[in-house]
Amino acid sequence: MKLYTKTGDKGLTRIIGGQKVRKNTARVVAYGGVDELNSYLGVIISDLPDYPALRSELIEIQQILFDCGTDLATPDDSRGYRTDIAYVKWLESKIDQYADVPPVLKEFILPGGVPAAAKLQYCRTIARRVERQVVALQADEPINEVVLIFLNRLSDYLYAIARYVNHAEGEPEMVYRRNKTIFH
Repeated sequence: MKLYTKTGDKGLTRIIGGQKVRKNTARVVAYGGVDELNSYLGVIISDLPDYPALRSELIEIQQILFDCGTDLATPDDSRGYRTDIAYVKWLESKIDQYADVPPVLKEFILPGGVPAAAKLQYCRTIARRVERQVVALQADEPINEVVLIFLNRLSDYLYAIARYVNHAEGEPEMVYRRNKTIFH
């Protein structure tokens, strides 16, 4: 198989099913965003040698994100969707597991901390952007709704594990200085 097809030379790509579409369509932007998110997770995984459980979870998330991208690259469910609600439930259980470790928040915190936690926070913002891209696609075309739910939970998971990593490393969280108590 050749890596180049020359279809892109004219600003086109093929989606699942063979249809040619412009590379800037909402569908291509959405699954391209998932690909970017997945790639950045690979960067983070390479930075977590001391956290084998997190690495394993993030690798599983990469697998799921590939399913999400496949579903987004498919214009309808005639071939069956891959992203399942069970993935969302699994992610929710992980969020609950990690969210209970650091101290309870009563104020907003700034993204940052140790390098791995800072990258996880950045990845959280990529997940939120991709979620917005999927919402834009959903406004015009049918999608597997579970993909959107999974991306929404993924940003929460990334936030939870960023806080977990900072806590495990003894890194205090930076509180937004003009905070008012917001969480009760």
